[in-house]
Parts: sequence; C-alpha cells; structure tokens
Amino acid sequence: MELFQEALARLVQDPLLCDLPPQVTAEEIGSQVALEYGQAMTVRVCKADGETVPVVVVQNASVLELKKALRRHIQLRQARQGGVQHLSWKYIWRTYHLTYAGEKLADDRKKLREYGIRNRDEVSFIKKLRK
Repeated sequence: MELFQEALARLVQDPLLCDLPPQVTAEEIGSQVALEYGQAMTVRVCKADGETVPVVVVQNASVLELKKALRRHIQLRQARQGGVQHLSWKYIWRTYHLTYAGEKLADDRKKLREYGIRNRDEVSFIKKLRK
C-alpha cells in the first residue's frame, strides 16, 4: 500500500494531473485522462446556494450517470473536508430537478447530448413545485 501511495504522489505531480487533490482515487485519475483524450466531458452543476460543481462524465452519458457522478463527487469532497457525512440523495432527487436551458432533465435514461448538453455546459438544480 505504501508503494502505491508513493507512486500515486509522483503521478499527481504530472502537469496533466496537477489539478487533482493529494488523496486522489484511481477513478479520478481515469476521469482526468479520459477528459484529456476527449472521451469525457465536464458538466458544471450549479447548486441552489450558487456553488458550481464540475462533474466529469463520459461523452455519451445519460442523466442517471450524471446524477451518480455528482453523488460520487460530493461524497469524495465531503470525506476530504470532513463535513456532513450523509446526504439523503433520495430526498434531493425528490425535491429538486436538474435543468438545462430551462428544460427539466426528467428522463434518467435519456443521453445528455439529447438535451443539447456539451462539454463545459452548466446544469442547474431547480426546486420542484408541489402538486
């Protein structure tokens, strides 16, 4: 394990991967490499509090894959910062919609490109209205 950590520390010093945090995961390295080779894209998710979270997904990702990537990103960030350890994602998706250009991303199976979402586009959380 110690050898792996040393190799990972050297790897993160590479100019291509220098943006990654010191406690990087193999998944984050894979995402960054895929991004550099054009196999992935960054979708900026704007939270209700105004914070923007960059999420990396594959080029042909679905809405569900974006939601899962957002969840992984937030969980990793919370673990590193020592913040709230548990969020109810069931509650979040029951309370908020993801939207792009005023359109709800309602169908989890639909591809992001079908909604017109491209690299570096911004998706927002919008609170659902009560019926």
